[in-house]
Amino acid sequence: MEPFLSEFLQALGSQKGYSENTVVAYKNDLTQFGQYIHNQQGGAFDPASITPTLVGAYPDYLQSHNGGYAPSTVARKIAAVKSFFHYLADRQLVTTDPASKLNSPRIKKSVPRTLTPQEMDLLLSAPKRGLGPKSLRDTALLELLAATGLRVTEVVNLRQDDIDWERGEVLCRGKADRNRHVPLGTARQSLEIYLRQARPELAGEGSGEALFLNHRGKKLTRQGVWLIIKEAADAAGISTEVTPHTLRHSFARYLVGSGADLRRVQELLGHANLSTTQVYRQPTNHVLSPEPTAA
Repeated sequence: MEPFLSEFLQALGSQKGYSENTVVAYKNDLTQFGQYIHNQQGGAFDPASITPTLVGAYPDYLQSHNGGYAPSTVARKIAAVKSFFHYLADRQLVTTDPASKLNSPRIKKSVPRTLTPQEMDLLLSAPKRGLGPKSLRDTALLELLAATGLRVTEVVNLRQDDIDWERGEVLCRGKADRNRHVPLGTARQSLEIYLRQARPELAGEGSGEALFLNHRGKKLTRQGVWLIIKEAADAAGISTEVTPHTLRHSFARYLVGSGADLRRVQELLGHANLSTTQVYRQPTNHVLSPEPTAA
């Protein structure tokens, strides 16, 4: 299976612009599918020998294997298989697509976890209790995430020249080259202070133009952002898990709850499909209070 999988994964990165993390997820899911085929057939992976019946039995295998995966996990793994065979069919490596009628389990879209107004205030205030460049960096980082709804990968890849101070916007390079401009909103002041007072102290050889730097002067990593948020959440006394996506969800929920046009929210979040944004219309028991960046 390796040659076919390698070509497919390369196409995901080079042609579709998928992130490295997404490509790794596809690789893991399809490697598991390859093992399933090997267990059923034995021998080398031959796409032409794989039947719709064999592929059609895969969801049942996933739901019963090792106690069974959650429906959302099964759906993700099936989506990977369908994409893989669609690619093979396009390349004419299979005459018919054995996964064309493969169905995923129905998944009820749940309302994403968001922060209450009180939790948001506590989280954004937590880094300000500290001193030095780390405190200023963490304050700017959290306020930028909360005010723009950027994904963690988008934030760590920001460059200094991605900030348009005249327009008060940040250029975000999203998935599949879907670039967008998002207003800085209330994050502008803390970002200015960070760039003026903290980043020069953090910068060193090899810093380049990365906007956010770690204590070694290198570009801040995804893991680094997660740790910063966890540290702030612990300091704020928030007992539930807070992730970069929690801030993204909170940003979106606030805008939708404030009556912003759904397609405008879709643009700000960089969603490819409006249906992804519509989940924020579902009822919730609280309304968020951070200032909107745009409506």
